[in-house]
Amino acid sequence: MCAQFPDEQAPDGAFKRQEDAFRQLVTTDGSTPFAPVAGRYHLYVCLACPWASRTLIVRNLLGLQEVISVSVVDPIRDEKGWAFREGDGYGLDPINGFNYLSEAYAATDPDFTERVTVPVLWDKELHRIVNNNEDDICRMFADVFAPAFGAQDARPQLFPQDIAEEQAELSSFIYENVNNGVYSAGFASSQGAYDIAFTALFRALEVLEQRLATQRFLFGNRIVETDWRLFCTLVRFDAVYHGHFKCNLRRIIDLPNLHGYLLDLYQQPGIAATVNMDHIKRHYYYTHDDINPSRIVPLGPLLDLTQPHGREKFA
Repeated sequence: MCAQFPDEQAPDGAFKRQEDAFRQLVTTDGSTPFAPVAGRYHLYVCLACPWASRTLIVRNLLGLQEVISVSVVDPIRDEKGWAFREGDGYGLDPINGFNYLSEAYAATDPDFTERVTVPVLWDKELHRIVNNNEDDICRMFADVFAPAFGAQDARPQLFPQDIAEEQAELSSFIYENVNNGVYSAGFASSQGAYDIAFTALFRALEVLEQRLATQRFLFGNRIVETDWRLFCTLVRFDAVYHGHFKCNLRRIIDLPNLHGYLLDLYQQPGIAATVNMDHIKRHYYYTHDDINPSRIVPLGPLLDLTQPHGREKFA
């Protein structure tokens, strides 16, 4: 879902994200042609993209590394879109030999003309995209793949039934105001649209700051998928969204509860490997040349995500 197209601007200057085009599901009941088979599916991601990173985090947390293979695209997206090039932390496409991710879209729908996005869940057997919606992909990993193939001993419950309604409500609030909120501010093309998005973003961050004043994670002492969707924005905030997207009322480091929470999540096993700050900064500052015409990538800020977080007091 990363990036922007001209047709994603409303008449009032507000950013309007395009809908995801491919929403097929992997199921166990035969209701779709996509069955959960180990090794059949491939995940295309960009480490710069928060939406794609969440699917990678969920895949790793659920122990699906040997079940669903992964390719990382070049974080620099040019006029042809996401590319497969050899580089530090990204590489060529080992599955189809595609040069660009757009080829996967064309193979699935030759008439597709919209923005090509990550993540993409690809079916190696039917040679087509199953799904390019991160919410769907995370749910399939948790509800379909993990019960069959995941690490059963310590598999986290990312969507607990006892909080399903409250979790869905909070996830929606975070998506609208924070995950997509930073984009709504950064891609606004009028002062009014920017002001609305900016105000909603920081009001939401204050709500979350207060929520985390009395509990370690968003739902007490357990980490659920909602925590990871918030994490993917928070970890990019001070390096990119604060300056590049003009979300500069406060940094996350200025919000003690959210900052400690960010450090706590970053230091969970296997998470640091999904965060590549070089990819993040180069993608946003270089690719969005309508916002940053010079394409100069800042050297800072200096962020230490390994320092003590102090959240153990809630355990």
